Amino acid sequence: VQLQASGGGLVQAGGSLTLSCAASGLIFNRVTMGWYRQAPGKQRELVASITSVGFINYRDSVKGRFSISRDNAKNTVYLQMNSLKPEDTAVYYCNLFPLLQNAWGQGTLVTVSS
Repeated sequence: VQLQASGGGLVQAGGSLTLSCAASGLIFNRVTMGWYRQAPGKQRELVASITSVGFINYRDSVKGRFSISRDNAKNTVYLQMNSLKPEDTAVYYCNLFPLLQNAWGQGTLVTVSS
């Protein structure tokens, strides 16, 4: 399984970014996908997940601001992030949910300035 996240960058508080994750080596349309993040000095945490048929869950701190979606034809999962806050600064990763330990990619860095 290979997962490649992209789309991170530097943005001011209140701004928006859209992350993409391209997946290969798995039957994408049968798995639940998740976006995770790891802030400096903190443990990695699940941000949002989406099942193969589109059921979605978010962690409380991003509800109403982030939106996860997927395109099964493109083997891609997205994370639209709006109203970004400095505390959203982290390296963002995609993985399956439950996660597949050997499927972590490099992640993409999101930095939100105040």
